[in-house]
Amino acid sequence: MRQRRLGGHGLVVSSLGLGCMGMSEFYGALDDAESVATIHRALDLGITLLDTADVYGPHTNERLVGRAIAGQRDAIVLATKFGIMRGPDPKSRGVNGRPEYVRASCDASLQRLGVDHIDLYYQHRVDPNVPIEETVGAMADLVGQGKVRYLGLSEAAPATIRRAHAVHPISALQTEYSLWSREPEAEILPTCRELGIGFVAYSPLGRGFLTGRFRRFEDLPPDDYRRTVPRFQGENFEKNLGLVKRVEEIAREKGCTPAQLALAWLLAQGEDIVPIPGTKQRRRLEENAASTNVTLTAAELRRIAAVAPQGVAAGERYPAGMQRFVNR
Repeated sequence: MRQRRLGGHGLVVSSLGLGCMGMSEFYGALDDAESVATIHRALDLGITLLDTADVYGPHTNERLVGRAIAGQRDAIVLATKFGIMRGPDPKSRGVNGRPEYVRASCDASLQRLGVDHIDLYYQHRVDPNVPIEETVGAMADLVGQGKVRYLGLSEAAPATIRRAHAVHPISALQTEYSLWSREPEAEILPTCRELGIGFVAYSPLGRGFLTGRFRRFEDLPPDDYRRTVPRFQGENFEKNLGLVKRVEEIAREKGCTPAQLALAWLLAQGEDIVPIPGTKQRRRLEENAASTNVTLTAAELRRIAAVAPQGVAAGERYPAGMQRFVNR
């Protein structure tokens, strides 16, 4: 597994990371034993970047990751996040960037993960009611205390990124980026590159849609979060399925899977980009990891870009309650 740098301050990770969210929530049935085995297999394959957050579960994903990495801490670049709050209503979300919340969240994550430091600590969503300078200032204090090594932001707008980076170097910006979510190319990626900030692409397979696994809305498990996402509903589903079929056609010609093609395309967008496809199954992990061996020619990249231009996906990325928190 090749390595890539995130930012200009020493953070080095595997070129492909592992998103752990779905191991504990949102995407159908859970299997903790297989999830732990998947994390162990990721380490065997040279994948060092593990991505979790306090809100996944909530809290249970950090505990699961903590159990899986026990005794192997030095082999891992551990990323987690704070800032999204959940209440009794499973569909309700809030955000909190107050300094005291930052400090308390970090201590709680360290305890659940069973570690003495977090390698990459993200603000999961920007709090519009708290100046970003105050939030990042509290995050910087955690670096000074040795509890955190590097700082990151998630779903932050270019102006917010600049203000945050002026307080303390930001090593990584995490935002959804894939063949059906190319919006970061307009302003966010250029801003990150100007400032020397690495880019972590979450949902690089379009929440599984780009793999070709789903042909009908009914293919989604009854309790699957994706049933609430506009891109998976009604006419949007059918329109987006057209993109998947075109990706599948190119993948067949290339001799790889659609997932491998989508990840190889992302990896080819720049050495500063690290996709973190999520899975809770070893076989999917191995399929994704093999994407690092897929080399796309300039002609193939142009063809893929032509079938998946910016704005190709029908529907918003999130339900309205969560969409309002992106690119803030």
